[in-house]
Amino acid sequence: MGFIKGLLRGLGFVVGGLVIIVAGMLIAARFSDGPMELIAGGPFTSGEPVTVEPDWAFVKDYTTVEFQLLDPEASRTTWIAVHEGRVFIPSGYMTTWWGKIWKQWPLQAEQKPDAILRVDDKLYDRRLVRITDPADPVIEPVMSELSRKYAGGQAFPREAFDSGYLWIFELVPR
Repeated sequence: MGFIKGLLRGLGFVVGGLVIIVAGMLIAARFSDGPMELIAGGPFTSGEPVTVEPDWAFVKDYTTVEFQLLDPEASRTTWIAVHEGRVFIPSGYMTTWWGKIWKQWPLQAEQKPDAILRVDDKLYDRRLVRITDPADPVIEPVMSELSRKYAGGQAFPREAFDSGYLWIFELVPR
């Protein structure tokens, strides 16, 4: 019986240690200059502001970029799609229980859409505009681009957008 108690106590120390490490990482990320991969980060403290609208073709093959909402001041890593000189970011899992817990930024962006996009240490003032009209002609090409980049060419089903599972935001200049 003493062996089992010792084993359980040891397991408790390991689990407790992991909880402390994860909590420490999450807290530290909130004070960092940007996100730490999947972990949301603090506001950007570095980067060069850009005032001239770029040709967004340069991010066509970037896997991820970083963006920060201005309110609340938090940053994340996200996918990006470019179509006809316009730039878009998606947010999936919006109809799932874990998406409703994990994905607060899309709801916040609908309320307060001002953001900063950081690419190659350059900062672009943006406004996130959610595309909600199912007849919007940009939906198909943006989903096609997301399929090319992130699904190995396998098409994202249109139902993902229509059902609300996938939200698409255009990043327009502020």
